[in-house]
Amino acid sequence: MSNLIEVAVPDIGDFDAVEVIEVLVSIGDVVEVEQALLTLESDKASMEIPSSAAGIVEEILVNIGDSVAEGSIVVRLKQAVASEIVVETAAEPVAAPAASAEAINIHVPDIGDFDEVEVIEVNVAVGDTVEEEQSLLTLESDKASMEIPSTAAGVVTEIKVAVGDNVAEGSLIVVLSGVGSAPPSVAAPVAEKTPAPAATPAPVAAKQPSKPAAAVSTSKPAGHIHASPAVRKLARELGVDLATVKKATGPKNRLLKEDIKSHVKQLIAGGISSAPTGGSGIPPIPEVDFSKFGEIESKPLSKIKRLTGTNLTRAWLNVPMVTHHDLADITEMEAFRKSLKGDAEKRGVKVTFLAFIMKALVAALKEFPQFNASLAADGQSLIYKKYYNLGIAVATPNGLVVPVFKDVDKTSIFDLAEQMSVISKKARDGKLSPKEMQGGCMTISSLGGIGGKAFTPIVNAPEVAILGVTRGDIQPVWNGKEFIPRLMLPLDVTYDHRVIDGADAAAFVVALSGYLNDIRRVLL
Repeated sequence: MSNLIEVAVPDIGDFDAVEVIEVLVSIGDVVEVEQALLTLESDKASMEIPSSAAGIVEEILVNIGDSVAEGSIVVRLKQAVASEIVVETAAEPVAAPAASAEAINIHVPDIGDFDEVEVIEVNVAVGDTVEEEQSLLTLESDKASMEIPSTAAGVVTEIKVAVGDNVAEGSLIVVLSGVGSAPPSVAAPVAEKTPAPAATPAPVAAKQPSKPAAAVSTSKPAGHIHASPAVRKLARELGVDLATVKKATGPKNRLLKEDIKSHVKQLIAGGISSAPTGGSGIPPIPEVDFSKFGEIESKPLSKIKRLTGTNLTRAWLNVPMVTHHDLADITEMEAFRKSLKGDAEKRGVKVTFLAFIMKALVAALKEFPQFNASLAADGQSLIYKKYYNLGIAVATPNGLVVPVFKDVDKTSIFDLAEQMSVISKKARDGKLSPKEMQGGCMTISSLGGIGGKAFTPIVNAPEVAILGVTRGDIQPVWNGKEFIPRLMLPLDVTYDHRVIDGADAAAFVVALSGYLNDIRRVLL
């Protein structure tokens, strides 16, 4: 008699209960180890539950719409008995193969807090030989492009994605054929594929589930909508109620992004609004045919620029912003920076004034903790951060990206200079990972290398303030007796007026200017 094997939900992170949105097997199916049994969906991502053993599906204990947690038994398998297998009878011995090919599945690694990222380039083809760490795909999020490396060497036998597809952490993207080790040189029997004598009659039908409620169903129950978190996010951004979308073109009636877009186009064509616009009531800028006035050329924006525009518009419409302008005397700081040139060259780094600004900004954040905070989503409380991570806006050919430098309070000037050199190159080359652009407390936007006297940077919400810096220049400053030349640096601090009032902003900038004027105070 076969032994039943219980397959449970593995560790799925900090989720108490996750909804079952697809059942991928049926009773009687033969499954292999790691074969997907179910698809679950949390509020952040979809995930497949693999089988921890091989066998025949005997019972399915969950339905679509059920909620499961780590340890929940979802499927019971039985091991095959003699009557259900094919045996090999001895015949003429033949030599065993010199080597065996093994399939190697390559999955998307950890890509940070992104539910789905678009494939913009497939860098290999079926039949290619790839090395470990060789780039397989290029993905593009709303913040950066990233390459997905191979975790093994082998020959590409299958490519599971195409340009335009969306993938997430754990998605199977490429299958490689590796060469296994050669088995011992012994005779191997020729398979005649004759059924073995059955010790007991073969079962006529698979055993039915022990409880009626666990019957397999692949159709969605009433009121349930199959859509990934990315699709739901798009629907929220466009103000679409998923229940009003009539056509779902994905597998098993799953809503896709194209379905949401088609629905919106139909509503626009019919002159109907699916939902309120969010209260702004801002009419769109009318479309103009510029070709009437002369020759034109249309070039599409990069995805980073398009999504950056969306994010900045959202911040502009939601955050009441005020900008405070001031000048900081950095004459002594610049002299000290130049005095470090010899030590910097020995370390192979170039120390810019931006490293000093970062250290001074952290000192000001410690003095004014409300700037190192974020407003809770409900707007009823302020979340104070006990760490000091600073984002630095970097212009790249594809658009603006903001890498985040972690624990600036614990990092030396020389180490910051080295990190900035490495990170800036990665940003320009489109090599930044999502983790390198997350966790910022406040952002610095520096135009010092370009010029300008002042500007109004937009707060990088959910941060509550941003520091803008332009080029310093020599100005005459009255010391009470005479005008003396001093190197003055323009500072522009934009802040969220819901959290910070004008007096606090002025005091913050004065403190920041003081730290820049005498950088030694940062050590106090």
